[in-house]
Amino acid sequence: MTRPLRVIFAGTPDFAAASLDALLSSDHQVVAVYTQPDRPAGRGRKLTPSPVKARALEHGLPVHQPASLKHADAKAELAAIDADIMVVVAYGLLLPQAVLDIPPMGCLNVHASLLPRWRGAAPIQRALEAGDAESGVTIMQMDAGLDTGAMLLERRTPLDATTTGGELHDRLAALGGEAIVAALDGLAGPGLSATPQPDAGVTYAAKLSKAEGELDFTAPAASLAAKVRAFNPWPVAWTRLAGEPLRLWLAEPGASDPQDPDARPGTLLPAAGDALRVACGSDGDEVLRITRAQLPGGKPLAARDLLNARGERFATGTHLGDTTSSQEASS
Repeated sequence: MTRPLRVIFAGTPDFAAASLDALLSSDHQVVAVYTQPDRPAGRGRKLTPSPVKARALEHGLPVHQPASLKHADAKAELAAIDADIMVVVAYGLLLPQAVLDIPPMGCLNVHASLLPRWRGAAPIQRALEAGDAESGVTIMQMDAGLDTGAMLLERRTPLDATTTGGELHDRLAALGGEAIVAALDGLAGPGLSATPQPDAGVTYAAKLSKAEGELDFTAPAASLAAKVRAFNPWPVAWTRLAGEPLRLWLAEPGASDPQDPDARPGTLLPAAGDALRVACGSDGDEVLRITRAQLPGGKPLAARDLLNARGERFATGTHLGDTTSSQEASS
């Protein structure tokens, strides 16, 4: 390394805090932190700092929380910091071109996918939902497009049929911290060449919503299981049981049994000791095994515990997804 770089860090959630931690442990100097304004949180709706702000205050770093970076005074404040480069990780604010042009070495982004696949807001969940075999992080030079900048380096990690959204989030957060330090080391030393993103293979990771967590049991078992894992821990896949929401935390494709009755998709089949079994697929001839779920007002529980405590609610033949309550159905 020729010399340590003066870095402005911009980020907000836990994913970004991991990169800030890595930079604070490196030879580079974080001279200022930008993060979203404090938001109401918890039952009391108390204004709460972001994870990045909390970490910055622990280290005595100056914190800036503008509502926008479009105004002239915000741009002037950022320019006055006199940093070499800006690192942006899940910041949550749009950076106008005028801001991208302020640091002499530009702005770098830690993106949680192997670009150009999964540009956009929810790359972690979309990769798992799609059944990708691997994921990773890309360090990208920011431009005015949506995650379209040239790539400096990447770090890869394999995915399997047990990886959840939460597990991949934590894995990529750590990889992102390692990668951004390596990128800054390269830029501060002999140089690091940037590669334009190819036109082939571009996909977009649309923002998540709670509504799309509802499962359609006509889908194949593998697709349903992937969605359950992808949406764990947020927004959480769900269905309805007797008109009430049933949240699904873990699931996997299962094997059919010759003793299983013919059933339409969404029908509960005879349970295994450790799983709820649901008919799925276009003809109801596939099986989804639900191994962890949550009833309204309760905690997420292993399926065996749900069956032991509330087995009557999961009787064979019960149809998941019905909006009619058990009381309405019996009247």
